Amino acid sequence: MNEVDIIPEQNSLEISRTNQYTINDDNNDILPTYIPRLAEPIIIRGAGHVTVFALNNKFDEEYPQALTHKVSRDEYQETIKRVNLILRKNVPINFKWLLCGCICCCCTIGLSLCPVLCLNRRSKDAVSKILDWENARLYHKLGLHWHLTKQKCPNNAVQEYVLMIEFRPPLSLSHPD
Repeated sequence: MNEVDIIPEQNSLEISRTNQYTINDDNNDILPTYIPRLAEPIIIRGAGHVTVFALNNKFDEEYPQALTHKVSRDEYQETIKRVNLILRKNVPINFKWLLCGCICCCCTIGLSLCPVLCLNRRSKDAVSKILDWENARLYHKLGLHWHLTKQKCPNNAVQEYVLMIEFRPPLSLSHPD
């Protein structure tokens, strides 16, 4: 059994051979260890006009082509609409508090910006909570994982929060739970 036939599923994984080897105790054979390499994650950037502390007021609703055979358009758009609904409610309020905090910043030695930071954290937590619920409900079963992460913009040094859809490895049938 020098070679193992491996059938990848729907081109979402690539198998790579590593330099690590496992020893089979039965025959003292040396078997190569194979580690699945997953496809690149999908990045969904903010598409709104208002950004407060790197959090945009809405995300792009265009369906990525990399998800074509993974999830339906309706499920994808429903998830994006839920996230955008939270952001549409919270980010304009955060912006108003930011303006108020900037006006009072000289008098309060910068402490007037603390409410904006707390509101921004609450908005990020609400989006993360929705994404965790969606992951548990649907996306983990499909081999996907959504999360909110901070990334550098491609054209400048500014960082922003983006939605990242990562491909999870399929369940291995040869290893027990």
